[in-house]
Amino acid sequence: MLKLRLLDLEGIEISNLSFSIYSQLYLVAFTIIALARVICTFSHQKFILPNMKVRNIAIIGLTPAGLSIEKALIEKYKNQKVNIEFYDDRSNERFSYVAKSPYIGTVSVVIDKVKTGEIDDVYIALPMVAKDRIKNAILQLSNSTVDAYIVPDLYTYKLSVSQIARIGNVHTFSIFSSPFEGLGALTKRIEDIVIGSLITLLILPVLCLVALGVKLSSPGPILFKQDRYGLGGKKIKVWKFRSMKVMENSDIVTQATKNDPRVTRFGSFIRRTSLDELPQFINVLQGSMSIVGPRPHAVAHNEEYRVLVDNYMVRHKIKPGITGLAQINGYRGETDTLNKMEKRVEYDIKYLQHWSLSMDIKIIFLTVFKGFVSDTAY
Repeated sequence: MLKLRLLDLEGIEISNLSFSIYSQLYLVAFTIIALARVICTFSHQKFILPNMKVRNIAIIGLTPAGLSIEKALIEKYKNQKVNIEFYDDRSNERFSYVAKSPYIGTVSVVIDKVKTGEIDDVYIALPMVAKDRIKNAILQLSNSTVDAYIVPDLYTYKLSVSQIARIGNVHTFSIFSSPFEGLGALTKRIEDIVIGSLITLLILPVLCLVALGVKLSSPGPILFKQDRYGLGGKKIKVWKFRSMKVMENSDIVTQATKNDPRVTRFGSFIRRTSLDELPQFINVLQGSMSIVGPRPHAVAHNEEYRVLVDNYMVRHKIKPGITGLAQINGYRGETDTLNKMEKRVEYDIKYLQHWSLSMDIKIIFLTVFKGFVSDTAY
């Protein structure tokens, strides 16, 4: 077999170089990369940024939609010079929103600036009900070459999940769609199978110890299945370690509270540490649940909160999860107030809006450190 030998300039084999030499080479390379990054950043801020043309942007409408597009524009142009201004025909007393950018004047003022070329982009962020004002603004802007955009006022209807879809020449907003369709569904399923199988193998000794603890702590089965709502609001059977002396799965389910007499001493421990939920990896591998997603609630609680919390059922556009964005932000365990449930749903919908594979991995990672143990899980 032909053996290639790499030699340095003096004929010494590179494979014989000491560890310290390798360490020095890596250190030099790292220093050069870090220095280059600092130089590029400094040059951009010192020489390029000051000479950049300022992009002047006008937002018509000091509204929730206006504040939303302002935030998005600030993020988009964070490395460029941008001047954002608000314009609205309403009097100053009617403004109840605090913006980072200044209010300059009425719509007629921005129209005059557009005609003189002082404005590069215009975003119309008026409420949908103000159709006459929107039509008037579009008519006046059409007599110029400015780039104009309409920001849909979806906040009026408290819409949480929206995507733009095109059917022929018609554009629609899919307000209750799910990112877990097609390629998204395949990616999510592969993630669940691969990571779920790995975690199940790693926690197998823990599963055995918890099962033994449940068996010794009180008479009854080790595992039980409880009805929950899954994908599309369909009922599924969710596996759990038994933590109570009784097993409730009726139309009326009372949440466990502090010092609940139904909960065994060992059951209290596995509920606080979420160890009672580990059998749900069976559900993940079966396909009825996902590792990351909204926590499944008891059917009775679903029927109660779907009429109390806006967009509550939107959280069922995805498979329920063992952990989720709400859980790593402290909203797990007992929901003894309506506000707690509203915040949980808010995080669940935020997860739907911003889902990505990297986001799932981050949630799984954070769950290990702060998502399992909770003082409100009784």
